[in-house]
Amino acid sequence: MESPFSQAESHYILPSDSRETGRLNLQHRLIVKAFNDKLILAPVNLKPGDRVLESGAGSGIWVLEFWKEHSQKNIPLVIECIDISRDQFPSQVPSDIHFSLRSILDVPPEWSNSFTFVHQRLLVAALPRPLWHEALAQIFRVLKPGGWVEFVESHAKVRKFVVGPNSKKLSLISDRMFEEKNFVGDTEVYLPPVMREMGFVDVRCEGKDVPISRTIDDGLDRVQIWYDLWKGFKGSILAGGGYGIVSSEEEYESLLLGCKDEWNNSTEAYTTYWTIIARKPEIP
Repeated sequence: MESPFSQAESHYILPSDSRETGRLNLQHRLIVKAFNDKLILAPVNLKPGDRVLESGAGSGIWVLEFWKEHSQKNIPLVIECIDISRDQFPSQVPSDIHFSLRSILDVPPEWSNSFTFVHQRLLVAALPRPLWHEALAQIFRVLKPGGWVEFVESHAKVRKFVVGPNSKKLSLISDRMFEEKNFVGDTEVYLPPVMREMGFVDVRCEGKDVPISRTIDDGLDRVQIWYDLWKGFKGSILAGGGYGIVSSEEEYESLLLGCKDEWNNSTEAYTTYWTIIARKPEIP
């Protein structure tokens, strides 16, 4: 029987190399900027010594900024960071931050009821529907009563990046890939009722539209970030036979360059990021 870690690892379709690390770090800046420079939206009141869990920690960019923000307020935290690959982990971190190789599906029994806050980001193309249920159950288990969870996910069901013939083809590839892999393209619609059924309360969502264009002069190459995302999907898409749209690596590369040109010359392409927060109820 496949282990929980192997299940999570087998479904993740993006690379964990330096290029992907750079893309994720730039995407982090875009997301924080979109949500008014806030690292979290959950109204969690953290106290010195509280434990925080970050699932899908990647390069650690979020957790390092989160830890620094609270340290400057004299609120030292103990933070556990987990991911299914250690390739992107930072080489040096404060002693209160611990990185470990594991998935949210196999957090240890001793973590039950021990975290005041759980943060998880961008697993929309990583967890199929059944594994979302397992992940939510694990998060509910490890949260303290009264603790909060926050997901940040991108909307992937409505393809708002379609602004020309190439991006339309890419949209068809994306739809077929999500269907084949049973990914959830609208986490902001799918997750809240499932979370309520599991016992979470105060569930709510907030969305922010983020342009994919060069129209905003903020030093962030939004087109390149989006292009690099789809570049990262290349291996999985080719393994899926191009989903009837492309038949070779060269054809896919040409399609992406066509998309890049369309996005650079459009002011209408954008994506939407959703923050979904919820609380584990207090014990009566």
